[in-house]
Amino acid sequence: MLIIGLTGGIAAGKTTIAEAFARRGASWVDVDHLAREIVMPGEAALADIRARFGESVMTEQGELNRAALRQIIFDDIQARHDLEAITHPRIRERLIQRLEALSGPYALLVSPLLLETDQHQLVNRILVIDVPPEEQIRRTCERDGVPESQARAIVDAQMSRNRRLASADDVIDNVGSFHVVDARIDRLDLFYRQLASQYNAP
Repeated sequence: MLIIGLTGGIAAGKTTIAEAFARRGASWVDVDHLAREIVMPGEAALADIRARFGESVMTEQGELNRAALRQIIFDDIQARHDLEAITHPRIRERLIQRLEALSGPYALLVSPLLLETDQHQLVNRILVIDVPPEEQIRRTCERDGVPESQARAIVDAQMSRNRRLASADDVIDNVGSFHVVDARIDRLDLFYRQLASQYNAP
């Protein structure tokens, strides 16, 4: 199956765009959803996180305290690497399982870290959802209710816009009008279907 890697910075609109492709018949898997799945109570990754970071990252109900963990890894590069060593292999394993189970003319692998991890090795093309940094900051503040300084720090910590665009096979500019963006999705959907028919041909 033809697999399109869909990525972009925070608040670029990745999920909204993926849902628009899904309405046209594409199947998709969201790495953020898998990342939440693997740290649910009873999962091995949660036990490893608890062992590495202690009770401060757990709630009274035995669930992951995401805010506490986020604060730790934001301030400590080694802690972030340790967390990635726990979660990334498990995410990749589950991701491959989900991709193999998908059907449809083509599939989208939606991931904010597609290019920063080895996930890009699982895709045939890379689609970048592009939004200027200032718009990312504005949307993040509005969506998540965080101060501008925190939103800016998150954007600054991610891969730069130029590097992301340099890796793209296709780009959707997601600051235009809905009709312009929707027309771009229509064109890409047709293009991906044509590619998929060649890719899936015996």
